[in-house]
Amino acid sequence: MIDLKYIQKNFDEASQRLSKKGVDEETLSKLEQLFSKLKEANATLEEAKAEQNKMSKLFGQYKREGNDISELKAKVDANKEQIAKLQAIANDAHNALQNMALAMPNLPDDSVPVGADEEDNVELRKVLTPKTFDFEPKEHWALAEINGWIDFERGVKLAKSRFSVLRGEAARLERALINFFLDVNREKGFEEVYVPFINNASMLQGTGQLPKFGDDLFKIEGEELYLIPTAEVPLTNLYNDEILSDKELPILLTGYTPCFRKEAGSAGRDTRGMIRQHQFDKVEMVAIAHPDKSDEIFEMMVDNASDILTQLGLPHRVVQLCGGDLGFSAATTIDLEVWLPGQNRYREISSISNTRDFQARRAKIRYKEGKKNQLVHTLNGSALAVGRTLIAIMENYQNEDGSITIPEVLKRYM
Repeated sequence: MIDLKYIQKNFDEASQRLSKKGVDEETLSKLEQLFSKLKEANATLEEAKAEQNKMSKLFGQYKREGNDISELKAKVDANKEQIAKLQAIANDAHNALQNMALAMPNLPDDSVPVGADEEDNVELRKVLTPKTFDFEPKEHWALAEINGWIDFERGVKLAKSRFSVLRGEAARLERALINFFLDVNREKGFEEVYVPFINNASMLQGTGQLPKFGDDLFKIEGEELYLIPTAEVPLTNLYNDEILSDKELPILLTGYTPCFRKEAGSAGRDTRGMIRQHQFDKVEMVAIAHPDKSDEIFEMMVDNASDILTQLGLPHRVVQLCGGDLGFSAATTIDLEVWLPGQNRYREISSISNTRDFQARRAKIRYKEGKKNQLVHTLNGSALAVGRTLIAIMENYQNEDGSITIPEVLKRYM
């Protein structure tokens, strides 16, 4: 959640930063009005409380002087009722501000480039050179048909559109990639964790999926439980409402989970193939970090995801997201985009984000430094999206007859 104290003290500066993320003037004006309303309500309440204290002190004086206290008592009782009403108004103003704050995105870092959408993202570097084929490279769905790797029709029969079935070597390759990703992450110092694939509403609020993105989640009927959209949710919330020692930081976590998303708003996009699915596998990295170290860890996580792609021999590029393409919880994000020769373009395969203290404030994740409790910084990123990596291997390692060569680093897993 955004820091309301910072917003209130630096409203113009904060407004400028939020506008970089596409927050409109009407929303910012409403936020300013809520601040004013709460300030006015608290001021009126404090005046009434001060008057109550003043009148209460008169009781002793009246008794010592033998004065009649009935009129004073009536005023005190009336003021008590007024205080109760004013307290309710102040509570309503506070709750309205809190609810709006929960729906407000994180403030982007100053280094985030200005831009409206992915077209304005900034390429930082390319890694590995795409292979030149002496034949027309096929897209993954054509290769899947030749090899019998992906059964789209039966996936739809079992569930609905945007579900698929991996068969034979593809299923083995999916499992191999998961194990390879986890092994590399463990070697880099990440603790492997196996977590529930269903989380409660409080956890999803902690990492920022609720309340704003409820429409994109699969909810369990009759329960305040949801299928997770990413392992970022359970891994980060392992420390929800906890106070850590500064000596415990950083905490580096990795875990495999399936992820479930309704893909609300993606109608008509990537309808063919396996790029955009309602269920997909992902290996996640999460870091709980001291604020002074989060930038360093952020770079390490980007390098780690890039190194995995390099070990797989997959050409990719490193891209900094502009404000308009930045995720809700992110203060800054680096995307890795893998080359798909069948599509003749780069496609996102990993997003690594530093949320600063945005998620920590929502999830109440703190650390003790001296005698004071401070908010940690939380970071998350894919290493990697498994299905998209499988697609990238299919397209980059295809042969003219449609067969697919397995990358050397994966052979021991298969």
